[in-house]
Amino acid sequence: MKTIWKIIVAVLLTLPFVTGCKKPAEPESGGDNDTPAISDEFIDLGLPSGTLWATRNVGANNPEDCGDYFAWGETAPKELYDWKSYRYGNCIDNWFAITKYCTNSDWGLNGFVDSLTVLEPADDAATVSLGDDWRMPTKEEWEELYQNTSYTWTTQNGVDGRLITGPNGNTIFLPATGFRLDGELICLGLGIYWSSTLHSHFPERGWSYHFDFESCHVCGTYERSRGQCIRAVQVAR
Repeated sequence: MKTIWKIIVAVLLTLPFVTGCKKPAEPESGGDNDTPAISDEFIDLGLPSGTLWATRNVGANNPEDCGDYFAWGETAPKELYDWKSYRYGNCIDNWFAITKYCTNSDWGLNGFVDSLTVLEPADDAATVSLGDDWRMPTKEEWEELYQNTSYTWTTQNGVDGRLITGPNGNTIFLPATGFRLDGELICLGLGIYWSSTLHSHFPERGWSYHFDFESCHVCGTYERSRGQCIRAVQVAR
């Protein structure tokens, strides 16, 4: 009899332990937002808009690679970056006339104006290279990145650039890419990235994000014919 009670007591003593070690149920997929904070393609930096930033430049294999260089509104890299080879214009007697994305008739071919100030998908190198989910950031999205993140000049795998940390602690690295003018790569100590936004008062220029080891800012002083790098974005789904 004592043996039976010992067995019963032993079983009862093990029940809380078994219950306590039960594996919790796996969370169900779904919900309001299935987008992960980090992937090998994009990172959620916790920005107010929810915009997701690519982990590397268009045409790059790694975050520290410069990737490809594009003239503003062109979708493929090339050897020479100048007005004569630029896609949307004609050079007449050393004067360049714009044929698309023009807000000023003084710059338009035969007075041409279309008042387009943001690149269409067919002219967006990020969309063409990466697919419909991707696009170049607008001037406003670069400004949001600048205003809501912290910046550290650093070196990643031997490449200088800016480590950008979002409000949620996630980071992206922007290499100092320089830019291409004619056939030369210039100013590798600078980071210069296109936005998809035209400078509306000076349509020969596109807004860009610019940084060096001292400062960062968004400016619109760069001519569309120059070759600059692109960091793509996605809208959170």
